[in-house]
Amino acid sequence: MTESRPQTVTVPLSEPVTYDGVTYTELTFRRMKARDTLVGEGETIEVMAGYKMFAALADVPVEVILELDMEDISEIGAKVAPLMGKRAAAALEAAMEKSPSPGAT
Repeated sequence: MTESRPQTVTVPLSEPVTYDGVTYTELTFRRMKARDTLVGEGETIEVMAGYKMFAALADVPVEVILELDMEDISEIGAKVAPLMGKRAAAALEAAMEKSPSPGAT
């Protein structure tokens, strides 16, 4: 019997985010579907394509993802990878490595 991937993962945020009157203290991400690979289509910035992917999987506006603390982004990347499949997870990891570190200017 093969081990199945989780259907969802919930990531508590160390720094809550408020957007459009809603405060997010955690985000729940679902497994990736083929159509999700299109959310970053045409995006010239790889990191932004990754953020759009996170937003799609959590069913939140991308602005919520853009307001997240960088430590929360790193935690999300690590916990969401099993929902994405090997190829998508590798692409996301590569994009996140290009993301500026919290102290970078």
